[in-house]
Amino acid sequence: MASPEHDLAPLDPLLDRDGVRLTVDDALATVTLTNPAKRNAQSPALWRALAEAGRLLPGTVRVVLLRAEGKSFSAGLDRQAFTPEGFDGEPSFLDLARGGDKELDATIAEYQEAFTWWRRGDLVTVAAVQGHAIGAGFQLALACDLRVVADDVQFAMRETSLGLVPDLTGTHPLVGLVGYARALEICVTGRFVAAQEAVGCGLANIAVPRDQLDAAAADLASAVLAAPRDAVIETKTLLQGVHGRSYEEQRAAERQAQGRRLRDLAGLGE
Repeated sequence: MASPEHDLAPLDPLLDRDGVRLTVDDALATVTLTNPAKRNAQSPALWRALAEAGRLLPGTVRVVLLRAEGKSFSAGLDRQAFTPEGFDGEPSFLDLARGGDKELDATIAEYQEAFTWWRRGDLVTVAAVQGHAIGAGFQLALACDLRVVADDVQFAMRETSLGLVPDLTGTHPLVGLVGYARALEICVTGRFVAAQEAVGCGLANIAVPRDQLDAAAADLASAVLAAPRDAVIETKTLLQGVHGRSYEEQRAAERQAQGRRLRDLAGLGE
């Protein structure tokens, strides 16, 4: 199979700025982090570009592949954020701390928008992760439904070690994937989670040699696309709602979803 880089080379990007490129090929969209010189370190500008990528997706898109150029998926938040001057044109962390509660909450909520749309019910999102995925990089990988990792992957949640907390929507999926005790241990120690453990504890679906990462992620995306779209959407919705329902409520949700599918297949849908 040709690599995604080869497949996507002729495509004109819908977005290409601030370290983010979005290309679309019918039902498959690819979001690429494009600043390997800085190990795809993240900034508010990158987060705004990621949020914009989500808004730009055409209705034809069913699967979104998230990947990164270079040796690292993302080394996390750009350390410039911790300097007094921060980023040009952006409030520094010190400025945010000095502001009011509403302003601080609104700013963090804006940053989180880069991480929320990956869970949309009409999409299946696949992250291809190599090298370091630290802090915000770990949380971006966690934002996706599925993760394919290279055998050199190194996940780490370093926020607590810096006196902060993971605040880019990563705590909910992390606990859901590995359980409370392991999630707490990963976060408060800041240790690395390598490929074998990531697969074993549910953080990753599969680990492959680094040179096979793009092909393996593309194969997974193709497998998802092979299933009927409405059935995939109904199944994702069922699974996403499990933790908010009792066993009996989940049984009822399954019956209702299957009824919709049967009527649709019989040509009786609305």
